[in-house]
Amino acid sequence: VQLQASGGGLVQAGDSLRLSCESSGRTFSQYVLGWFRQAPGKEREFVAAVSRGVGRTVYSDSVKGRFTISRDNYKNTAYLQMNRLKPEDTAVYYCAAVRTIVTANVPTHVSEYDYWGQGTQVTVSS
Repeated sequence: VQLQASGGGLVQAGDSLRLSCESSGRTFSQYVLGWFRQAPGKEREFVAAVSRGVGRTVYSDSVKGRFTISRDNYKNTAYLQMNRLKPEDTAVYYCAAVRTIVTANVPTHVSEYDYWGQGTQVTVSS
């Protein structure tokens, strides 16, 4: 599975951005898709993930209520809609994927994901 993240940019606080993560795999629907981010000098952290199947979603507390993750299995693409952006959201955002057997399982740790995209920079100015 190859992942290609896009959609990052420079925005002001309060603005919105939508990130996309396109997959080349033919079994996209069998994978959990996750978004992580890494700010300079910090560890990579979980942002959001969506399960295979019915699309159960999980969010970190820092983005809950502002970000929405979704997926389109026909387009082999996952999205992260980011609203009310804050300067502390500034980071490189990575999409990741892991194939799961249990439909409701949604991993939230970096080590649980097998495939990673190249990252897209999001910068939020105050």
